[in-house]
Formats: sequence, structure tokens, C-alpha cells
Amino acid sequence: MNLKDQFKSVEKYFSPRVIGEVNDVFIKVAKIKGEEVPWHAHQHEDELFYIVAGELLMEIEGQESFVMKAGDLHIVPKGVRHRVSSEEECQLMLIENKSTAHTGDVVSKITKSIEQQQY
Repeated sequence: MNLKDQFKSVEKYFSPRVIGEVNDVFIKVAKIKGEEVPWHAHQHEDELFYIVAGELLMEIEGQESFVMKAGDLHIVPKGVRHRVSSEEECQLMLIENKSTAHTGDVVSKITKSIEQQQY
């Protein structure tokens, strides 16, 4: 599988798509553009972000925000409130436990169930 090719099947922003599984985790791809992701936390799971193309603004409660660029990787520890946004399209890969809710402890208009993220 070519990671960059996987983004061709992602039709909507803020709609992660599962592209594979490794043990108890999903490998997902997503496209982000705009500021739709609410502040949220995942109480029991860490979340890995890897930027494939574009830039992503990572905001973590109580810390200074920072911009991630293509090739950057960041792990948000469980229980840490965060949100992401991007002025232009950003393509990212996520590695998350199969139990990780899309927008964590918050339900919003962009929230997708695990079933809606399946490949």
C-alpha cells in the first residue's frame, strides 16, 4: 500500500478512514481543513499524529500551540485535552486504539463512529 495514495479515497474533511489494523490499533488517514475539531480528550488512549502533507496547528490545553509540518509526528497522551486545525488542506495519518472515539469525550457535527470510518 502507498500511504499517499490512500488519501484519494478520503472525500470529506474531518472524516478519518481506517486503512489497516495492527493488533489492537487502527491505522487511519484523514484530511483536515478549517477549525471544526472541538477541544476534546481521549481518557484511556494515546493518539499519534503523523503529517503526510500540509501543516497542522496542534493546540494542547495548558501548553503553547505549535505547527506540525510534513514528516512531523506527535503523540497526544491519554487524558490530554487538545484540538487541531489547518488553514489549508492537511493530510495526516493517525494511529489509535480501536476503542478511541473520534472526538473523544465530545460529540460534535463532525464526530464519526468507528463504523463510519471503516475501509
